[in-house]
Order: sequence, then structure tokens, then C-alpha cells
Amino acid sequence: MLALEFVSTVRATRSGLVDALSDLPGMTGWGRAHAAELGLGPDFTAADDLRREVVELRQAARALFARAVAPGPPSAADADRLPDFAASLDLVNAAALAVPSAPRLEWPEDGSPFAVNVPAGGTDESSRVRAALASAVISLLAGPERERLRTCPAPRCVLYFIKEHGRQEWCSVGCGNRARAARHYRQHRAG
Repeated sequence: MLALEFVSTVRATRSGLVDALSDLPGMTGWGRAHAAELGLGPDFTAADDLRREVVELRQAARALFARAVAPGPPSAADADRLPDFAASLDLVNAAALAVPSAPRLEWPEDGSPFAVNVPAGGTDESSRVRAALASAVISLLAGPERERLRTCPAPRCVLYFIKEHGRQEWCSVGCGNRARAARHYRQHRAG
């Protein structure tokens, strides 16, 4: 899910927080890994303005995700540095509206027809990328998945995830194991 992958470009590792979009090689790699969803070519190379604008959009999306999981806690990665909610909402909406899209019919010879949304008219690369990302964020937050959006409570984890089943508490098995180990350590240390 593009919106979750986008806000998850801020991750925690054993050595601390890592921002996959902190520099041009990181933005270039992430853009190439998501080229089909973002309408980018295989030779995409990020410019600094695009990287800066995408990071600003990501922080706005993270502010909206923080509001979506309330009254639960937001991600610990940047809860104290998130931009204002209203400004974040305006930025995400403006980015999505900057590039009008239209449905285009695709019909492979050996398959069924399907529609894809494509940019309607010429737009610059940064606007197209931000519009695709903002649209993905809007789709997630306006759709039924929002009710299942959670912040992972595992130690050192800063990710948001979609709760897939009733008993799921963490974003991954690894986070669940880390949380259980930390709980076990606390119980035996106190005892």
C-alpha cells in the first residue's frame, strides 16, 4: 500500500531513526522502487527540490496519520515535530489537486479491460509524484482501512500499519517478538 510505504520512509533501526528520503540517492532509490505507482521512468533521478517537497508532503501525511490513530498514540518517530493538522490537510489536498487525472482504458490482448488513472495534461515531475502520493494518502484515510490503521507499540518501532485481524497488535512478527521479550525482561527484572 503506497501510502503506508510512503509514511514508513521514516524507520527505526538498532542505531536509531533512519530517513530513507534524507538525501538524493535515497529519494532516487525509493522513487525507482515505486516508479510504476508514481509514473516515473526507470532512469528517474531525484532533484533536491523534488526531494524536499516530497519530505514536506510525507510529514504532512504523518500528521494526518497521527490524527487518524487518535486517541491512540502517534508514531514516536516524530510526534513532537509534526506540522499543524489543518496546514497538513491543506497541503495533502493541494498536492492531490495539482495534477488532474483521468481514467484511461487498458485492454491487454490476453486479459480483461481495466481502468488506470493517468495525469491529464502536461505537468512537472515533482507535481506528478506528489499528486500520486497525496492521492494514495487520501484514499487510505478516506477508505475503510482508516478504521484499522494503528501505530506499532513495539519498543523502538515507529511504523504505522493496517490491522489485518482482531488479535494483531504489532506491525510485524519481529516487533511482536521484541515487545514480548521486553515485557518478559521487565517482569523478571522487577521480580
